[in-house]
Amino acid sequence: MKKSFNIAIIGAGLAGLTAAIHLRKSGFDVLLFEKEHFPKHKVCGEYLSNEILPYWNYLGVDPLQWGAVAIDHLALSAVNGNSLDIKLPLGGFGISRYELDHHLLEYALSLGCTLIPQTVEDIHFAENTFSVSTKDQQEFKAHLVIGAFGKRSNLDFKLDRNFTNSKNNWLAVKAHYAGEIRSDQVSLHNFKGGYCGISRVENHKINVCYLTRTEAFKPFKNIEEFQQKVLCENPHLRKFFSQAESLLDQPLSISQIAFQSKPSVENHMLMCGDSAGLIHPLCGNGMAMAVISAKLASECICEYVNQDWSRSELEQHYEQLWKRTFTNRLRAGNLLQRALQNDSLTSTGIQVLKHLPKVTQKLIQTTHGKPLKI
Repeated sequence: MKKSFNIAIIGAGLAGLTAAIHLRKSGFDVLLFEKEHFPKHKVCGEYLSNEILPYWNYLGVDPLQWGAVAIDHLALSAVNGNSLDIKLPLGGFGISRYELDHHLLEYALSLGCTLIPQTVEDIHFAENTFSVSTKDQQEFKAHLVIGAFGKRSNLDFKLDRNFTNSKNNWLAVKAHYAGEIRSDQVSLHNFKGGYCGISRVENHKINVCYLTRTEAFKPFKNIEEFQQKVLCENPHLRKFFSQAESLLDQPLSISQIAFQSKPSVENHMLMCGDSAGLIHPLCGNGMAMAVISAKLASECICEYVNQDWSRSELEQHYEQLWKRTFTNRLRAGNLLQRALQNDSLTSTGIQVLKHLPKVTQKLIQTTHGKPLKI
């Protein structure tokens, strides 16, 4: 490296932790800001595509050692129960964020990353340097900042990001269960107003995560009633919930989820993961996209130093690379989302796709990539 300077990463989710590991292994001093205490459950589908494994293995990360479950089949069902089962072109694995984020953080710290366990309240850029202010009134200086603070954060409002003024009417719910399902299969079940993903994670647990429009949920008293009266109209979900036992005291939920486009560079910060763009969960690839965006940002930062780029060159390269990598995936995800909201179209589509497995695999590939090159 020609220069030596520190990098601040705001948020220790998949994108933030992966970037921290990559950059620390590349010789940078990394400050990692995270307000939450680990281990911690998060609302998440907890399924990752195998496309990221070569990259993670290169970094020294092996989720299979932490109990990840190999998954190579997809089941899809309509509200009326019509369903199909297909082999995934690339496959993937299931692991909880509770387990995964904890191990990634421990690994990042073992490499020498510095954790700042505080809420970041503000970020200012002046004279080619960032000032990061925390809730306990500390201030940290950094040459570069990666924003990896998730789907929706108070920092988004501080930065006056474009999507914060838009109405976001999606709600997500997640819980872990004990029960019987195929361990090699991730399933996606449609219901009126949304869809639900089910897959196995470590220690024989089952992750259930569903997304619904807020207006579909409002008529019901609570999550349990909504599941009984809406989700269970789908016979596959009815069968699952009739025999499954919840492992959490209560489900986790988040609201105001924004699928609008977001800038990948904001106030000179490189945005990663959900902070840069959120693909619809039905695509089953949001977690992998977070990891890939961390790879793109980290590699651009390394080139910025090695090629002696200007800051504007770094930002332009990252923006172009992000768009080239993700624009088509996000567009395909939006189209699939619209189709799945139409019950009759979903049912008819499933009946047709049963006889066209190659077409189904092509559809899956539109929201997934090839194994990452190192």
